[in-house]
Amino acid sequence: MAKKLYVGNLSYNTTEDGLRNLFGGFGTVASAKIIFDRETGNSKGFGFIEMSTDEEAGAAIAGTNGREFEGRQLRVNEAMDKPRRERGAGGGYNNW
Repeated sequence: MAKKLYVGNLSYNTTEDGLRNLFGGFGTVASAKIIFDRETGNSKGFGFIEMSTDEEAGAAIAGTNGREFEGRQLRVNEAMDKPRRERGAGGGYNNW
C-alpha cells in the first residue's frame, strides 16, 4: 500500500521531477506533487510524495529529513490526513 509523505521547506524553484528524482533513490515514487498558491501560481514551499511501500517510505524519510536539497534543509515526515470541514459551517447571517 502506498504511503504519503509531507515534504516541507522546499526551494520555490523545486520541480515535481526534481522531487521524483530525489525520492526515487529510495524506491518507487507513485506520485510527486508540489502545492502552488491559487492566486499567484507560486510554490508554497511544500509538497507530497507517495512511495509504493511503507518500507520505501521509511527509507525515504530517514534519507531525506534534514538533508539539504536545492539550498534548503528538507523536513520530511508521514503526511497527516487533512481534517474534514463541515459544509455550511462558518460565517453567514443565520449562524447563532
